[in-house]
Amino acid sequence: MGNSGEGVTYAELDAGSNRLAHTLREHGLRVGDHIAVLMENNAKFFEATWAAQRSGLYYTALNSHLRPGEVQYILDDCEARVLVTSAAMADVVTPLDLSRLTLRLSVGGAVPGFEDYATVVGSRPSTPIPDECEGREMLYSSGTTGKPKGVRKLLSAAPVGDPSTAPVQIAVNLVHAGIGPGAVYLSPAPLYHSAPLVYSMSVQRLGATVVVMEHFDARRCLELIEERRVTHAQFVPTMFVRLLKLPAAERERFDISSLRYVVHAAAPCPVAVKRQMLDWWGPIIQEYYAGTEDIGGTWITAEEWLAHPGSVGRPTSPAHIVGPDGDELGPRQEGTVYFEGGRPFEYHNDPGKTATVTNERGWRTLGDVGFLDEEGYLYLTDRQAHMIISGGVNIYPQEAENVLAAHPAVADVAVIGVPDAEMGEQVKAVVQTVDPSAAGPDLAADLIAACQAELATYKCPKTVDFVAELPRDPNGKLYKRLLREQYWQGHESRVV
Repeated sequence: MGNSGEGVTYAELDAGSNRLAHTLREHGLRVGDHIAVLMENNAKFFEATWAAQRSGLYYTALNSHLRPGEVQYILDDCEARVLVTSAAMADVVTPLDLSRLTLRLSVGGAVPGFEDYATVVGSRPSTPIPDECEGREMLYSSGTTGKPKGVRKLLSAAPVGDPSTAPVQIAVNLVHAGIGPGAVYLSPAPLYHSAPLVYSMSVQRLGATVVVMEHFDARRCLELIEERRVTHAQFVPTMFVRLLKLPAAERERFDISSLRYVVHAAAPCPVAVKRQMLDWWGPIIQEYYAGTEDIGGTWITAEEWLAHPGSVGRPTSPAHIVGPDGDELGPRQEGTVYFEGGRPFEYHNDPGKTATVTNERGWRTLGDVGFLDEEGYLYLTDRQAHMIISGGVNIYPQEAENVLAAHPAVADVAVIGVPDAEMGEQVKAVVQTVDPSAAGPDLAADLIAACQAELATYKCPKTVDFVAELPRDPNGKLYKRLLREQYWQGHESRVV
């Protein structure tokens, strides 16, 4: 752990995850069942996920910033039978209806209604369960409407380590980066996100050391690179921005020469920011574009990016740019980005949403807009969906819109992403009031507070603008693109 220095050896991780796997079997969980993990970044996190991974179970890591109602929805939707939480989450889990759970465990202190993790798990065997097999994550991805949806991928139930399984293939793909015994991988992001969790567990399969930051701090990040001789790391662009904001003397005092391979993803990186990082760290920064759905993606090296600044890379499977009429477009023509291939998945309990990502040719999309250049490099310019990406975190605006629309002072509302130099995008509410004279700072503060009472803070508007009327067509459809464009004037693309 980056701040506490608490360490977990491979032997301890193996034994601890085996003990929890035995516990899960004893409580009736079988291949294909589901557990949930709601914890801050801590030293027991991987023990819980590896127990599920080696028991043929699905596991959902929940965002530790969610409010009780948001947690309740995901627990019910994923049909988890076990919840592993921590004392730090007591205020969130105590109000929940957990009657459907078979087992409730708490780490690091007492939580009302939960059994102590160490007491329950500690006496179980440290050897593998007899029917050990591969499980996998089922994480919740943001969308454009409704509530979050679980991205459910096929469960192979193959023997642990079977090279045909997707988790092992992900690990094997990291071998080319030089990850293996002796490598040190820094994970500075929350483990409830897909890339930090899957990458870290893949790195562990390869025998390298994983250093987990409890939370990101730019100065501490550089200290850890020096102290732990970090060789590999993954970041989001907001972290780059914060690193670059450190005083020059502060940046230069740390020895980062151990770094051999850095990757960033999750949100577009401003060209100027990436140029500064390459000037500072050298041509070791790679980039990829993908989604939790794992339907396709791109990859670009530092050298390629310098020749194609702003690109997110060449597609790893065939990509197509499709216009509004469904026809494929040529180079530098902007349209919806579709991919061929990719692994099968479904949005849990939502076949309708699953169907919306696939066109008549069988190509699938993450809902982004962009173009391919003459050499096949992809550039992203907008989002077909109204997703907001702030600090690398996906936010769908309808959750905040639903809260604000219920406020008695609000006649109409739209929540959009507007440019933010540090976070990429900032959440803004544009509100039409019932009484125009009520518009002002006091109402804005009241509306933000109303959101924060029901939703995780990162989903809530940071600012509120008041308008006489929102742009809707006669049938009531909101022209959200027109609304967004007012705030994105002067930017080369509508994503940063």
